[in-house]
Amino acid sequence: MKSFQELGVSKSILKALDEIGFEQPTPIQEKAIPAVKSGQDVLGIAQTGTGKTAAYLMPIFGKLVKAEGVDPRAIVLVPTRELSMQVGEDIEELLTYSNLRYASVFGGVGWTKHAELIEPGIDVLVATPGRLWDLYRAGAVSFKKVKTLVIDEADRMLDMGFMPQIRKFLEVLPVKRQNLLFSATFPEKVEELSHEFLDFPLRVEVAPSATPAEKVSQYYVAVQNYRTKLNLVSHLLKDEETFKRVLVFCKTKEVAEGVFKVIKRKSEGEVKVLHSNKGQSSRINAINAFKNGEVRILISTDVSARGIDVSQISHVINFDMPQDYEDYVHRIGRTARANEKGTSISFIAEDELFHKDRIQELMRADIEEMPMPSEVEIIPISKKEKLAQLREIDKQKRENDPDFKGAFHEKKKREPRKHPTSFNPKSMKLRKGRKDGNNKKR
Repeated sequence: MKSFQELGVSKSILKALDEIGFEQPTPIQEKAIPAVKSGQDVLGIAQTGTGKTAAYLMPIFGKLVKAEGVDPRAIVLVPTRELSMQVGEDIEELLTYSNLRYASVFGGVGWTKHAELIEPGIDVLVATPGRLWDLYRAGAVSFKKVKTLVIDEADRMLDMGFMPQIRKFLEVLPVKRQNLLFSATFPEKVEELSHEFLDFPLRVEVAPSATPAEKVSQYYVAVQNYRTKLNLVSHLLKDEETFKRVLVFCKTKEVAEGVFKVIKRKSEGEVKVLHSNKGQSSRINAINAFKNGEVRILISTDVSARGIDVSQISHVINFDMPQDYEDYVHRIGRTARANEKGTSISFIAEDELFHKDRIQELMRADIEEMPMPSEVEIIPISKKEKLAQLREIDKQKRENDPDFKGAFHEKKKREPRKHPTSFNPKSMKLRKGRKDGNNKKR
């Protein structure tokens, strides 16, 4: 493996890397740094937590050399505010001994504050698509000096519906520029974007798409219903020595809030919840507290967790299985970062076994079953929840086999009753009474 110095990383960055404690490049960095330095478009595929952000930042900084002008020369597009802040923090660490200027902008804050932030001049701008478009339309930022455009977390960018905005940027950015597209997975949508966005790209890939981090031990527990899942997560998190820093994933913000209330009541240590209904300051404070070790347990939905780059997460718990299977890879990639070991535990009800099997096919790896701890109280499943599970299983089977007819298949529509085309008063038998109230028959 080559050293950072052999890869041609600039002296100021080398000094910062030495201070951070990065001694050797990761595989994606070893491949991507020369590719980006070549000036060609680059398609980078690497698992979450492998250092792909630094893989494109270091060669970009090497090209920019020093602060120059007012307008940004490199733009990094990211899908969420959390990721925008995270990339900004990475840049701050790497530029400790450089005079290059940067800014990180995102929604949830008045755009005028960000306009004031970039007005003195910047070299690198990290932005979410919506906020960058706000600044451009207001004339607060110019793209005329842009030489490099990075689309980071491309798979999530497309899942969140940013393709129309990306196309708008491609129309107004300078034609002569280097394009870099980085993604943890490479589904069909990302492949289509790469054809539209990149010209004869160099492809750098350190693992097949949707391959989980090697040092993550993956397990699942068969859990029949929601209330038993609550009992199980409460039981596991009582063990503070084993579950040192835990990220719990839930499929919706409502479920996340429910889990938060139970864990906060039954577990030791500080607990925070992260989802789209939380205000920006609340979300930032929760992530920072989790990073700093002030919070042991963070409960989050998939979208809110993007951009959480926290070392030493011991466990990822999937309270629900994601139906977007590549989200599973992103989830478990929150642990086992920077060559550390980690564990993922998924709670799987009967109607989630289908998703587990599909995830195993995607990863080309098995998730090992672990037994339900004997101390956990198993709550009998309600008729309503059981019926909902059976309906979901029927739906899954129909997806696999269009000819499958389960217990909940659609019934044939009944023929409408035929009514006479004309009204015959003689066919009606009417009982009439006298006006004086005498109801005797005539």
